[in-house]
Amino acid sequence: MSCENPATDKDALMTPRTKFDKSRICVKCKLNLGNIIIRHAVYCKECFFPLISARFRKSLEPSVNPIPDGPRKKGLKAAGNLLLGFSGGLGSTVLIDLVWRSYFERMEAEAQEEEKRNKHGERGEEEKEKKEQRGGKDHPRKAKVWKKTMVCYIETCGAFPGMKDRTEQTRSVLDRYKSFEFMPLRLEDAFDESWWVSVGGRPKAGHLGIDITNEELFLSPSPSSTTTPNNPLTALRTYISSLPTQTAIPSAVHTLTRLLLLHTAAAQGCSHLLLGTSLTSLSVSLIAGISQGGGFSVREEAQEEWVPIRRSGGEEKAKEQLNVRIIRPLREVGIKECAIWAWWMELKVVGRERYAGGRQGIGALTRDFIMGLERDYPSTVSTIARTCAKLAPKEGSDGVCILCERPAQHGVQEWKSRISIRSYKDAGVSPPHLASSSRSATSAPILPSFSQTNHTTSSQITDSLTPYLCYACHTTLTSRSSRGTAGSSLTNGKSINESDKENVPLPVWVTAGIRDKSDSKRMPMGDGEEDEEQIEGERWRTTRMDEGAMKGVIGEFLLDE
Repeated sequence: MSCENPATDKDALMTPRTKFDKSRICVKCKLNLGNIIIRHAVYCKECFFPLISARFRKSLEPSVNPIPDGPRKKGLKAAGNLLLGFSGGLGSTVLIDLVWRSYFERMEAEAQEEEKRNKHGERGEEEKEKKEQRGGKDHPRKAKVWKKTMVCYIETCGAFPGMKDRTEQTRSVLDRYKSFEFMPLRLEDAFDESWWVSVGGRPKAGHLGIDITNEELFLSPSPSSTTTPNNPLTALRTYISSLPTQTAIPSAVHTLTRLLLLHTAAAQGCSHLLLGTSLTSLSVSLIAGISQGGGFSVREEAQEEWVPIRRSGGEEKAKEQLNVRIIRPLREVGIKECAIWAWWMELKVVGRERYAGGRQGIGALTRDFIMGLERDYPSTVSTIARTCAKLAPKEGSDGVCILCERPAQHGVQEWKSRISIRSYKDAGVSPPHLASSSRSATSAPILPSFSQTNHTTSSQITDSLTPYLCYACHTTLTSRSSRGTAGSSLTNGKSINESDKENVPLPVWVTAGIRDKSDSKRMPMGDGEEDEEQIEGERWRTTRMDEGAMKGVIGEFLLDE
């Protein structure tokens, strides 16, 4: 390697390896001339399809049965239904085609043939006896792996004005797969109470917003206006346009999309959610996630088992909900192999639009970097995924993040408060431990009581969303950029009102989660009231104090202004 400028001195770069190792003959059959080079190995067209199918099944089938069995020797029978996440991109298009060819193509052909014979009355006694014996192709092992299969497409054009709606185009592409049921959703459903009720959630007794200009993310009741619950589309755009950086926008959209898929899968009785993340996309997600503070949940990027939070109320309904395994069967297949599969299988890729400011985010820069690695050093991309798969957090989880519903690191807020450098000079609001005219009794955000009591007073201490978030989600909502906020690229250059930033609507599952935590806590106290609780064998007394009382207690430690 050389330290010279690679843009002017091309010879200073490391010399790439040759495209193929030894010869142009297929390494699999040793007969045919190769048609594709995969990580310096040459394969012909006839050997390419079994190779990709084998990698796909190897990544998927060990996790199909309720008890994972490693190298499979038993028949496949899932505990619930199957949901396929479809984005319209290359990976999800190849995923759906592979699932259909591996588990449904033969059944569809046999059903059509049997229907044709029954229509013409050509079914004989010998065939009936063979059917009764249930041997060969009719053996129980070759029955349906999943009872029902659905394809969920989430349209994101609502978040970005001017983007084209591709729902109907997606529906037409999926019409060829008769065994799959199409389920379209929209990204604004994350703020729609009717959708939340349809997936088993309880109707919210109130709507909450956050003050995104303060890193404490103080909660406040959302006003009954077009910004929250009446208009989910407006709520979505307010949420996206209020994010502080360009990097935060794709991260927030990814989180909303993932939770929409998971809650839909749980409501439909699905035990598996398959995503079309290729090896290249997985490496991009891993590096970009770590860069944005998601290193604690890096193992969940490859495969995870999501436990639905039981918020439906009834025990019978909770028992019906299954844990959802999120599997990425294409994690051993690169984007190049996916493109060749789609080309040779003549698959139509709908594609995905990217918003105008997307090239400025960490994810886009990481994608460009990884794509360059795969072009020149293809083995490096698989090394990234294998190395990240070995990572494990040192400490245990401190519950689940209320926004992304992934494990949250223990003590993350205390750690962040120690390493962060803060400046309240231009914050626009006072520090949370001091009082000012900007945070008066009438404007202070107060967590509403969902139990419809009269204990809430104007002097109560405000509640914060920060303790309920993981490090990555808190960074997404609060990290600042020297280039300004990201909202201008989504509002045609118009500035965002500060009042909108002080009351940004939250997704429905976040409001429901805060409601559940609020109901489980003791009733709030008024000034001067005392409460006692026992923690780890010690009795603690809590007294609600007003501003004057607090200043009197710590007055001797304050510096003169």
